[in-house]
Amino acid sequence: MDKLFFDLRATHNPHRWYMPVEPSVCVGPPGNPFMFGGVGMASAVAAMERTCGRPLIWATAQYLSYARPPSIVDLDVWTPAEGKYNTQARVIGHVEDKEIFTVNAALGERPSPISEQWERMPEAPPPEDCEPAEHWRAAESGLHSRMEVRVVKGRYGRDREGHPQADGRTLMWARPREDFAIDSSMLAIMADFVPQGVGNALGKNAGGNSLDNTLRIRRIVPTDWVLCEIRIMGVHGGFAHGAMSLYARDGELMASASQSLIVRVREDVHDR
Repeated sequence: MDKLFFDLRATHNPHRWYMPVEPSVCVGPPGNPFMFGGVGMASAVAAMERTCGRPLIWATAQYLSYARPPSIVDLDVWTPAEGKYNTQARVIGHVEDKEIFTVNAALGERPSPISEQWERMPEAPPPEDCEPAEHWRAAESGLHSRMEVRVVKGRYGRDREGHPQADGRTLMWARPREDFAIDSSMLAIMADFVPQGVGNALGKNAGGNSLDNTLRIRRIVPTDWVLCEIRIMGVHGGFAHGAMSLYARDGELMASASQSLIVRVREDVHDR
């Protein structure tokens, strides 16, 4: 069993798991950290795969509240429908009686010789030829300090003011700095990088808080880097909608993701 990016622990009940909320899986301003939403979804994915013994097909998370260190998130796995090849499952993540996130998913695989891909990876130099980029909170001991990013197109970090992207797209390579496998749970974490494309699209030091996230797994292959193609489709009324395609280094489409989020412009006094 591969080592996970987060500390998911089993209990005597195969349908219940728990995870300590440590600073290393958190984001947020100094003095007010909270668990990164993608970690919530990723922990649910890992719990379901281990409970069901089947790989993820798709999962959708609804983020309801914040989990802050040093709390403990309990994850209850429900499997209301199980078939020969797939399982419909649900996870409720909660801190004591407070629900933090809900994840619905399908898991499984069917015997089939067909494997095709029509969506193609955008042209991009290899990560070794791209300059390292630091998230504006990477110096802090949180989640962003544990991820390595190299930008192909767009801007990342603080330097986004006044440089909007006409097509709303950001292209970047990403990987964990530590030796973790690129699996469904790691892709779930990377899928929650969609808000990082908002500031680049707007030309402002902006981001956002995810309301939801949906991850669809096509085929996971061994790779040391993931090319994340972020597409911000539109912003209106204080909310943004975006999507992502996640490719292996060799161009294999491993997954797609989409989400809606609350837009936060950091100069805005209401963003507190």
